[in-house]
Amino acid sequence: MRIGVLTGGGDCPGLNAVIRAAVRKGVREYGHTFTGFKDGWRGPLEGDSVELPLSSVRGILARGGTILGSSRTNPLHEEDGPRKIIENLTALGVDALIVMGGEDTLGVAAALHGQGLPVVGVPKTIDNDLAATDYTFGFDTAVSIATDALDRLRTTAESHHRAVVCEVMGRHAGWIALHAGLAGGADVILIPERPFDLARVVGWVEARFRRGLAAVLCVSEGAAPVEGDMTLQEGGTDAFGHVRLGGVGSWLGERLQDATGREARTTVLGHLQRGGAPTAFDRVLATRFGLHAVDAVQDGAFGTMVALRGTEIVRAPLSEAVATLKTVPPGRYDEVEVLFG
Repeated sequence: MRIGVLTGGGDCPGLNAVIRAAVRKGVREYGHTFTGFKDGWRGPLEGDSVELPLSSVRGILARGGTILGSSRTNPLHEEDGPRKIIENLTALGVDALIVMGGEDTLGVAAALHGQGLPVVGVPKTIDNDLAATDYTFGFDTAVSIATDALDRLRTTAESHHRAVVCEVMGRHAGWIALHAGLAGGADVILIPERPFDLARVVGWVEARFRRGLAAVLCVSEGAAPVEGDMTLQEGGTDAFGHVRLGGVGSWLGERLQDATGREARTTVLGHLQRGGAPTAFDRVLATRFGLHAVDAVQDGAFGTMVALRGTEIVRAPLSEAVATLKTVPPGRYDEVEVLFG
C-alpha cells in the first residue's frame, strides 16, 4: 500500500516525530511505501509530492517544524478542489492519506472522506482545542516556552517595579494562557472563554503594587473585555475565514499604565510558541500518534482520528474531532482566580 502524508495549518513541534514514526513502522512492519505532500493541502491539490523512504526520516525526531512544509490552503474553496485531489492521489498510486492538522485541516479531511477519500487524521495544534483528544502534541512545548518567558519577565518586572503583560496564542481557547499562567505564577490570567472586567484587573494589579510587588499578567490573544470585542490586526482573513488576532496585550498595558500611574510593558510571544524542538512529552505523544495512525490505515479505519484518552491511544470519528472546540470549562478558571492579585 502507498500512503500519503501531509501536514497542514500552522507548524507545530512534533510533526516530524509523527512522520518519522509512521514511515518507520509502515515500512518495517507492513511493507508500505510513503509519499509526502508539500505544504498542506496544496500538495495533493497540485500534485506536489516527494518520496519518503526510511532515509528521509532519520534524525528528524527532535526537529521542530515539518520537513514537508505547511500552509493554510483550503481545497474546498478551490474550483473542483476535491476532484483534483482525488485525481492526483490516484495518478500517484496513493491508496490512503494520513493528515496531520487542527480543526481546519482535519475539517477538510472529514469533508473529503465524505466524498470517498480514505483518510486518517492526527490531531496537531498548540492550542489543545480539539474536542476528541485529551491532549494534542505541540501544546506542551508551547506551554513550556510561555512558562519560561513568564519566569524571565518576572525578574525584569520586579527589578523595575512595573506591570508586564505577556500575550500568548489562543484564539477561542485559553489553554496555553491557563497552563502557562499557572506554571509561571502569573498574577492575572485572561482567556477568551471569560470576558474580563478591566476595573477588576486594575484592582488585582494595584493590590500587587500596594504590597511592593510587581505584576505579571498572562493574556490569550483572544481575550476581550466585558464591554468590547477581540483585538484584531489588519490584513483580512485567511483561507478558512479566520481574522488575525493580536494587540490585546498592548491595549491592556496602556490602560494599566493610565489607571495605576506605574509603568507597564507588553511582550507578545507570537510564533516563538510554535517554533523550535518539541518537549519530551510532545515527542512521545507525537510518536505514539504516528504509530497508531499507520495501524488505523492498515486496519482500513478511515474517517477516524487517533486520539489520547487518559494514557491510551484510541480512534475517534473525524466528524467528532471537528464538531466543536474544546474550550476551558468555567470551573477550571474559577479554581485559579483565588491566586490573582
